[in-house]
Amino acid sequence: MVHRRLDVSRIEGFSDAVFAFAITLLVVSLEVPRTFDELLHAIRAFPAFAVSFALLFQVWWRHYKFFRSYDLEDSYVIAWTGVLLFVVLFYVYPLKFVWSLAFAQVQGVQAGDSVITLRQVPVLFAIYGAGVICVFSILALLYYHAYRLRDALGLTREEALETRVNVYRNVGVASWGVVSIVVAAIAAVSAPHLVGLAGYVYSGIGLSEWALGQYQGRARRRLSSADTSRA
Repeated sequence: MVHRRLDVSRIEGFSDAVFAFAITLLVVSLEVPRTFDELLHAIRAFPAFAVSFALLFQVWWRHYKFFRSYDLEDSYVIAWTGVLLFVVLFYVYPLKFVWSLAFAQVQGVQAGDSVITLRQVPVLFAIYGAGVICVFSILALLYYHAYRLRDALGLTREEALETRVNVYRNVGVASWGVVSIVVAAIAAVSAPHLVGLAGYVYSGIGLSEWALGQYQGRARRRLSSADTSRA
């Protein structure tokens, strides 16, 4: 995609500040270690911070690409960006909690060890999934808005295709959030010991991203073939 916007707008600057603050919230509970034991405790918390940081960075990257690719900053974009930033600030807490719990279990701490009970785990996945659904649905709405205005924005057919695929990509991630909530709800009723499968559901994101990449590649080849035939 061609970078149509060269200057950083106020809404972009504000968004970057909010994302930076959200990342700060990930580490706000980590104090400077004063003893070696505290240093080891901080190191044990690092994997959860790294994964949470990577996931927040992914959201920021998709939002950044939107503003760089489209010179579009109407009231629709500003309103939905505000909602996105609001959700991100709330989403950072369940994001950190889920991954801290996951790595705590790897290190031998069980879900029922005073941190969270097994009965509460499905609720946690529901909260986490709701955040995923909201964040990526908003990104899908932003890209769909750009796709609807593709003629006014002067997008080429290839750029319009990429915009449409970006809509599908974000809808795909949000859909896995729905699947995770459903799996957690079913497991809570029928097989509580299998509720962790609701977390493994998100590995399907890689599958949907691969499938959409294949789809985009085939669509590009069809566009290239059509252009060659007309020439």
